[in-house]
Parts: sequence; structure tokens; C-alpha cells
Amino acid sequence: MTCVLIGGVAGLKTGCYTACYDFSRRREGRVQTTIQENLLRVREQIADAAHRARRKPEEITLIGVSKTHPAEAIQEAFDAGLRHFGENRVQEWEGKRSEVASLAATWHLIGHLQSNKAARAAHLFHTIDSVDDFALAQRLDRACAELPAGQRLRVLIEVHLGGEETKTGVSEPGLPELAEKVVGLSRLELGGLMCIPPFLEDPEQVRPYFSRLRELRDQLEGRLGQRLPVLSMGMSHDFEVAILEGASEVRIGTALFGARAAMR
Repeated sequence: MTCVLIGGVAGLKTGCYTACYDFSRRREGRVQTTIQENLLRVREQIADAAHRARRKPEEITLIGVSKTHPAEAIQEAFDAGLRHFGENRVQEWEGKRSEVASLAATWHLIGHLQSNKAARAAHLFHTIDSVDDFALAQRLDRACAELPAGQRLRVLIEVHLGGEETKTGVSEPGLPELAEKVVGLSRLELGGLMCIPPFLEDPEQVRPYFSRLRELRDQLEGRLGQRLPVLSMGMSHDFEVAILEGASEVRIGTALFGARAAMR
């Protein structure tokens, strides 16, 4: 049985408590919030934000960030109706993949990918959402030569916004050149852009970063002459403003699964 600390869902004033993945609903005389309940609440928030943005909720893909959480949590979320999951590390995903390999889900790599792990990642994930240089894109393209004929790997380009030294991604000036090179790789399908802006307590202070990513995407579409429909931006504390700024995919971890479990 695996235990993690779960905090309040974004936008709700709730306390923290410990939840165990033994799927029990009560502990010490009080009802536990389940992943299913969290998923329902997050979907309601997505629908509300979409309505405010005059968009349809089905336009927004919810990616459950399952990194550091056990396979049991993924199974529970899948049983509740979640179909997209995001992992950060190739090695961690390899360690729990066998337990959920039969699920008809889409697996996203959302963390930084080292070039020497590109071949493994291309066979383990349906989409690589964090491409940040051409050498990595080339390695992914070569690895896809072993996939069935005609099958392409979707990729997103991660853009470095905010200037934080600890964050990865291509710089704004380097984005157009990288995008032009990636679309020239026949086995990759460039779907759009991703960003991880600075963490700020007030979501409205994060909003300009989301707006900027949308602007960069729109500029690229004109430059490349093709649609880039995906904007992957927004996490548990700021996904609602990301939706208001055009997010098509939001990456939700804490609000669904609780705080990250400690890495072993």
C-alpha cells in the first residue's frame, strides 16, 4: 500500500490529509477525497473556464501528471475516465509501465529528455512534449524508423519562458529555426508548443506567459504555413487562466493525485 500527502484542489480551500492507494473511502472516521472525485472536480473547473473563454470543454485535453505516483493511482484514474497521462522520466516510466501497459491510454513524456534516451522514449510514449533542440529531434526521428510504416511520432517544442536557469526549452529567438527543422523530419509530427512558466502564487501573474506562448504559436503558423493546434500549458494552480489564454492541453498532477511522492 502506497501513501502520499494530498493537498487542496486548485481553487478550493481544503486542508491536507493522507490518502492511501488501498482504495478505501474512510479513515479515522472521515471521508477521503478520491482520485475519481478529484477528476470530476477538475473537469468541472475546466468546463467553467472553457465557458468563460467561449470555448467547448471537449477542446481541452486533460493530462494527468502521474510522475512519482504508483501504477495503482494510474489505474484508478483510468477507471474514473482519464485517458491521457504524463510522465517525466523514461526510467521511472519503464519501472511501472508493465502494470498498466494494457490500458488504452495515451502516454506523454512531459519532462526534459536527454538525447541518449531518445530511442527508448520514442518506443515508450505516444508523444514527446518537451523537444528543445534539433539533435534530440533527429534522434527521435531516426528511432521512429523502427515503427510501423507511415506511423509518425507527435512532438511538441518546449519554449523557455521566464528566464529561469533551472528550466529547459528553446529560447524565443531560437524557436522559428528549430520549428522549421523539425517539420522537415518525415517521421515526426509537430503538434504545437509547450511551456512551464515560473511558479507564481497568483495565477493572473502567470497569465502573460500563456498569452506569449499563444502569440509565438500564431506567428509560427504563419511562418510555416501550417496549423499547430496544440498549446500545452497550465498546471494544477493556474490551468484555468491557461484555458482562458487558449490552452488545448493542461497538465494536472497535484489536483488529481495529490502531492508528489518522494523519489526513491
